[in-house]
Amino acid sequence: MGRAHEVRAASMAKTAAKKSKIYSRFGKELYMAAKAGVPDPDMNQALKKKISEAKANQVPADVIKRAIEKAAGGTVESYDSCRYEGFGPGSSTIIVDCLTDNVNRSISEVKTCFNKAKCKLGVSGSVSFLYDNCGLIEFDYEGNEDDLLEILLMADIDVKEAEVEDSFATVTVEPTDLHNAQVALEEALGEIKFETCKIEMIPQDTVELTDETDIMLWERLLTMLDDVDDVNEVFHNVKVVN
Repeated sequence: MGRAHEVRAASMAKTAAKKSKIYSRFGKELYMAAKAGVPDPDMNQALKKKISEAKANQVPADVIKRAIEKAAGGTVESYDSCRYEGFGPGSSTIIVDCLTDNVNRSISEVKTCFNKAKCKLGVSGSVSFLYDNCGLIEFDYEGNEDDLLEILLMADIDVKEAEVEDSFATVTVEPTDLHNAQVALEEALGEIKFETCKIEMIPQDTVELTDETDIMLWERLLTMLDDVDDVNEVFHNVKVVN
């Protein structure tokens, strides 16, 4: 019983940390969207879309409200987007997107993660050409692919792929169509609890790590990157780590 409690506690802590990371990311992105225009979604389309995306990712209303109020309150903060690309063990590749108020700190912390995991940072473009930039939507769905595709096409969505397997739908669209696809699905199907609704860098090919040392180093890299506040998103081509 004691061990089971420890496992549950560890799982809950991991889930809480993941949620905290998502909330932090959207907090920054909402702040930037509000600051770039006006802090009113009715007058700021970029902010309206970001709020919709945040809600689809189960970001609480109070987190959204605080970010917008922060921008409206005249707080002076500026975040820069930075992308770092690199190579991990066993032909793995990784893309690290940061949103930071200190670029020097960001690159230093990311570089430290790579060095301690015996991985190598590459130059801009050295990895990203192996990925497709898409809007990715995933959710539970009881219908069929034809009906799903019809909903999207009727809304003039540029669909890359629409697949339904085991009552789970995966839709990829052009990044600029992500918001419109989300709205079209919600209007046609009602309230949806999205598993994923975001811009994603999807690898064209994946690798599976089998060597124990490679797995250990890979997990070390991901864990360390997850602890870096400036890291906004991490994309990679590793399919399964056993």
